Amino acid sequence: MPGSTHASGGGTGPRGPRTALTREEVLDAAASLVKRHGPAALTMRGLAAELGTAVTSIYWHVGNREALLDALVERTVREMGAVRPAGRTPAARIVSVARGLRRELRERPHLIAMVHERGLTERMFLPAQQALVHEVHAAGLRGAKAAEAVRAVQYQVVGYVLVERNRERAPAQRPGEEELWDARSAEHDPALARALARPADPERLFVNSVRALVDGLLTRAGGAVSGGPYPQ
Repeated sequence: MPGSTHASGGGTGPRGPRTALTREEVLDAAASLVKRHGPAALTMRGLAAELGTAVTSIYWHVGNREALLDALVERTVREMGAVRPAGRTPAARIVSVARGLRRELRERPHLIAMVHERGLTERMFLPAQQALVHEVHAAGLRGAKAAEAVRAVQYQVVGYVLVERNRERAPAQRPGEEELWDARSAEHDPALARALARPADPERLFVNSVRALVDGLLTRAGGAVSGGPYPQ
């Protein structure tokens, strides 16, 4: 029966002979394949080879490929709910949720895409939204203003991750930023030109933009700033 810890028909593979297998091991290996190569690379035969077992053992533990994909999606939704706030003030904790959410989204883009394709995106984001609700309430926001703050932070994170992913997948740019920016194009601000000609620091830019957003949103409630000064 599914969930048994004994593989049906042992096999060999990259990791050597297998005589026992668990459902979680199957899901771990499947998630690893999807993270590295995308959903198209996840075949039952390929997964069996990855685990060093027989294809029948995979079916025994997780069912067919669609059932396996559903199980991966459900697990991804659960994992995305593990984002926890940290910090001494509501504003700092909001920023920590944003940073954690960005990290989780960046670590599993293919799995997130599978969640979206199965119509579970809103459910996936619910735990992070609830954490944000708690903190904006603690900062004094209520009702529509609280909802706006929660959505603004969420959209900032998702939008930033999409821009990062697009830039990472883009071909080399010619001319690049280092060639486009000089004193003239920067309105005779040479320091600005030099800064824009250098590659951006994604983490620093993200933290600064979220802090600025949170500080602006919480100012309406007289909330504390998000932990400045901003990193240099």
